[in-house]
Amino acid sequence: MAIRFDGRVAIVTGAGNGLGRAHALGLASRGAKVVVNDFGGARDGSGGSLSPAEAVVEEIRKAGGTAMADGADVSNFEQVTAMVERATKEWGSVDLVCANAGILRDKSFGKMEAADFQKVLDVHLVGTFYCCKAAWAGMRDRSYGRIVLTTSSSGLYGNFGQANYGAAKSGMVGLMNVLAEEGRKSDIRVNIISPTAATRMTEELLPPQALQLMKPNAITPAVEYMLSEDAPTRTIMGAGAGSFAVIKIVESEGVNLPESEWTPDGVAAHFAEISDMSKAKALQGAFEQTQKYVAQAAARAGVKL
Repeated sequence: MAIRFDGRVAIVTGAGNGLGRAHALGLASRGAKVVVNDFGGARDGSGGSLSPAEAVVEEIRKAGGTAMADGADVSNFEQVTAMVERATKEWGSVDLVCANAGILRDKSFGKMEAADFQKVLDVHLVGTFYCCKAAWAGMRDRSYGRIVLTTSSSGLYGNFGQANYGAAKSGMVGLMNVLAEEGRKSDIRVNIISPTAATRMTEELLPPQALQLMKPNAITPAVEYMLSEDAPTRTIMGAGAGSFAVIKIVESEGVNLPESEWTPDGVAAHFAEISDMSKAKALQGAFEQTQKYVAQAAARAGVKL
């Protein structure tokens, strides 16, 4: 059965170019009414124009779809709230949010200005929070919502010159984990995509032959799946060049040390065993870690819990 979004209203941020444009076109082709949001600024967030969003809306309309352009700056909560209110007034709801908007201000950490660190966090992390927050109450009232955030391998694994971007993208994983838990009872499913594609954000970082393989529309199927009726929740999905993967944060089984070895030397002596990943597991919540450590300590002490 084909995944469709008939009757659903979607907001895609940063949809004037690249990945966001591909997501907006894809959702519209499958029946969603789409708010094409784009501040229209340069790659570093400067400037601003509604023209990119309007061009995508025109593409959608020419293909027989329904869309509206919106120039809200995602780092401005009043503008984001107004965007959600406008879509709700026009179309009755906001059911799907794809938080894709982003900027780059790359510099090595020693040369990075505090303002550049703050601005990237404001757009990526705080802006994502604003989009989720503005749509959350309506989703909860209707007992339905699908949200996809956008992380990056720079946040998950690290990349030189991107302390600001990496910190913001890593922070989104934490936001996704919590929203997925809080949204369960209202059938609000929250996932996150880690894409790699040829866009204006990556065009200077990759060789031409690689860029030819990395079409933005290769990411969109994963986003559409995670916005669909039968989507999972609390999933990190990697995607690029037609490859798709699930990414997990795992923890080693660990070792409970006797109190006499609660020293840096004790940790050093047992580090090989502590870091043994052969029994690593993906924990399902913060308290699960606490329960594991307490159980290990109780077993050593012979305490029955």
